[in-house]
Amino acid sequence: MTIVLAMLLALALDAVFGEPRRFHPLVGFGSLANAVERRLYADRRTPGIVAWAIVVLCPVALLCGWRAMSPPVVVFALDVLVLYFALGRHSLGEHARPVAAALRDGDLPRARAAVGRMVSRDTDALDATHVAAAGTESVLENGHDAVFGALFWFIVFGAPGALLFRLANTLDAMWGYRTVRYERFGWAAARADDVLGYVPARLTALSYAAVGDAATALRCWRTQAPSWDSPNAGPVMASGAGALRVRLGGPAPYHGRWEDRPVLGDGDSPDASSIVRALRLVDRAVVAWLAVVLLAGVAAHA
Repeated sequence: MTIVLAMLLALALDAVFGEPRRFHPLVGFGSLANAVERRLYADRRTPGIVAWAIVVLCPVALLCGWRAMSPPVVVFALDVLVLYFALGRHSLGEHARPVAAALRDGDLPRARAAVGRMVSRDTDALDATHVAAAGTESVLENGHDAVFGALFWFIVFGAPGALLFRLANTLDAMWGYRTVRYERFGWAAARADDVLGYVPARLTALSYAAVGDAATALRCWRTQAPSWDSPNAGPVMASGAGALRVRLGGPAPYHGRWEDRPVLGDGDSPDASSIVRALRLVDRAVVAWLAVVLLAGVAAHA
């Protein structure tokens, strides 16, 4: 029951305040990561493994030590605050809704600029349908990265688990690219994120199916996810697209050229409403998670 209460309070803080505008811990984490990279970078895997351990495991170890020396009330407060900082549900809506609003207004340049703050693809080449697809894909994928991954590891290991996942996920976004610079140095960051996200990504996909069009979601997950290049994003986005009955994926522009990607989902082409419906899908899945954890707590104390 304490876990449920901590989750509710953290989600409430995120809903009311969103991410801190000033002094966000992840900003400090990014500065630490950049400093370690400057010091240890080499085009090899071993320095990348050492750098990952320093940047991710040291803060987690410090948190574990702090919790071990604190009274229960302080531990509970730490758990709530750490989970709050690890969540990004409010921020997800802040980024996605302007894209939907611009599309509804028929303002494609504004929609491109807004979705460019959510995705890494070249947005200048996107038409309205591609913008809507990019925004919807980002909401579905970040439902895992910014919400359910942190919730899962919080349930399993408390605040240290949520912190471990969020830091590893953030570092993957910094070092996990298959570029000349990070192909080897960023190997540990990419693999760690894959490992930590494996179970929660599939629970996220299952959650999307449970609160959406289940039959289509499960079929798309089974048939389409294996062809996606990311082992965790594939199930999440295929199931989410199926749950929404919308077609996502397909060709997208990266670094000046269009890359072929598998089609995800089934149904209508995406539009502004697809982005809003994806946000609602994430919200319904959050409620489902809270209900399941609450029922599990009640059953454990029965």
